[in-house]
Amino acid sequence: MKFLSAPWRWAFVSALGKNGACIFCQALARDDGESLICCRGEKFFVMLNRYPYSSGHLLVAPIAHLASPEQLPAGELQEMWELTNRSLIALKENFHPDGFNIGMNIGKAAGAGVKDHFHQHVVPRWQGDASFMAVTGETRVLSFDQEMVLAALRAAFAK
Repeated sequence: MKFLSAPWRWAFVSALGKNGACIFCQALARDDGESLICCRGEKFFVMLNRYPYSSGHLLVAPIAHLASPEQLPAGELQEMWELTNRSLIALKENFHPDGFNIGMNIGKAAGAGVKDHFHQHVVPRWQGDASFMAVTGETRVLSFDQEMVLAALRAAFAK
């Protein structure tokens, strides 16, 4: 079995929850631009990951502070999937990725950095985007400027 180390995430993950505040709830209380929120729905919102695995890494989260999706009635999860689909379309139209990783980590043991507020990752991927830089240089190479990505995605969601 092979393991891929991600040491650059430790500073971020170890700081989560230190002050007892939820990053998603904090984001909702601030200005959308400052919080990197691309779109607010009725029960869910989409925000750009401040510490992305790749350019355009989005998070789809409920507005309600809930630890797991089964805490919502099934009908309320429909908006999460609609926003996930809109995220795919916006990323495809603006950045032309070759593929996507989509998923959730529910609970600390599953790797959830924020264990008390569930969220879905939408990670665009490009052929050859896995690089030695992240592993050996503790540096991620992002192909697009974060502010430009936010502006493009906010415009795409506004359509």
